[in-house]
Amino acid sequence: MNLKDKKIAVLMGGLSGEREVSLRSGTRVFNSLKTQGYNVIAIDLNPKLDLLEALKNENVEVVYIMLHGRFGEDGAIQGLLELYGYPYTGSKVLASALGMNKVASKKVWQACGITTPKYFELDKDSDLHPQIERIRKVFPLPLVVKPVSEGSSLGVSIVRDEKKLDDVITETVRKFKDVFVEEFVAGQEITVGILGKGHDTKALPILELAPKTEFYDFEAKYTAGMTDFILPARLPKPVYERVQGIALEAHRAVGAHGFSRVDMIVTKDHVPFVHEINTIPGMTDRSDLPAEAAHAGISFDQLVVNILESAF
Repeated sequence: MNLKDKKIAVLMGGLSGEREVSLRSGTRVFNSLKTQGYNVIAIDLNPKLDLLEALKNENVEVVYIMLHGRFGEDGAIQGLLELYGYPYTGSKVLASALGMNKVASKKVWQACGITTPKYFELDKDSDLHPQIERIRKVFPLPLVVKPVSEGSSLGVSIVRDEKKLDDVITETVRKFKDVFVEEFVAGQEITVGILGKGHDTKALPILELAPKTEFYDFEAKYTAGMTDFILPARLPKPVYERVQGIALEAHRAVGAHGFSRVDMIVTKDHVPFVHEINTIPGMTDRSDLPAEAAHAGISFDQLVVNILESAF
């Protein structure tokens, strides 16, 4: 199939807290496709846009989704495009929803025997006080408080002082509604890109992240000089290969398709813990997936086309 004959729309922006990152990812993908001779337009998904009308008016045939976070990475846009018959890049509805919901994906991985940190899901509709008391008894400090469905580490806190636990949990629930607490796992922060379809799906070189902040948070991800990127990761060869295999298992377990990025912590005893999967990882000039692909000899333009082909 010659995809240069197709009218492609790169969908970017969106309504989540990752809107600005999405615009950067989408613009870079759009520029790459344009330079390579594809018939491509950019669409900024914003509250005033009638997306279906825009797709129809522009005679779009393929949608390249570069949305991050809620409404773009969680199956919502994917379901809409399915309903109206538009081919689109990346994971389908169920895998997108599972990947965006950190608790749901952890349950899938646990069922598949993939190691993930222990957690406690808070019930926002019940009294938080007895839940926090239970957390105090079960989880030693430090512990991690996370929104269930946010990307780019938005809303994530590491609690080291017991006196702050109530306030951090209460404020996070107030702001993000669905929240869970996770055991803190110390070790190397790494991320593994996954690329390809079906039997041709493979793990890319492992990137180690050494942030200058407390952990690899939003600031560390998108501010130049705030993180040291070590590629390939400093892991013994048998551990390195095992981690790549686990990342591939995690990708397949949720049913991800085309591309993803699996984030892990590897302890000093070389035990890998899968934290989360990103089914539409960033494609900015500072993003992890393009860097890993480049290390594997895959140019950014090649990566962009590889992802485009996942729509079919």
